[in-house]
Amino acid sequence: MRITELRKKIGKTDLYIEDLKIESGRIHGLVGPNGCGKTTLLKIIMGITEADSGSVDYEGLKSADITMMSQRPYLMHANVYDNIVYPLKIRGAKIDEKEIDELLGRTGLLDIKDQYAGSLSSGERQKLSFLRAIVFRPKLILMDETLSNLDPESEKLFRDMIIERHAEDGSTWLIVSHQWDEMNSLFDEVHHMERGRIV
Repeated sequence: MRITELRKKIGKTDLYIEDLKIESGRIHGLVGPNGCGKTTLLKIIMGITEADSGSVDYEGLKSADITMMSQRPYLMHANVYDNIVYPLKIRGAKIDEKEIDELLGRTGLLDIKDQYAGSLSSGERQKLSFLRAIVFRPKLILMDETLSNLDPESEKLFRDMIIERHAEDGSTWLIVSHQWDEMNSLFDEVHHMERGRIV
């Protein structure tokens, strides 16, 4: 994916990305201080926010190939299981019950898969959001501070799962994080942002 001459003004954020190449098949980090435009950039890539000008060349990627996880995930008014399989249903993909249960079990959600998603703790919501995002094996995964509210054990689990999934299917990851020390070893490439620019 290549981003060229991209501009977006939102409040005090003046985003301008002159030329940014997100090489496929790699785990990219996007780091920088609060308010520098990281989330705005992800929303433009995802199609949630429209840029004022410029272009995003998805190089063959379709909207159904991309997913985004936010720091405060939106969950459907349904149980845990239905939230996870929803991306598969809308894409007409096969639901592998064994794989679903393995994912739930690994993240400690198996015993509560029939529980209403709205009743989950913040950490459980993040886990559910993560599983829902990866279950249909997207080609591009955008993560906006998704790991920031997890305890150290859960954070390590998710880092391991990112590495495993990336090795399995060669997916591309763009991960926004303030936890530079903890996350640095995960990234193949790091893009630093300041005041709406890649520096």
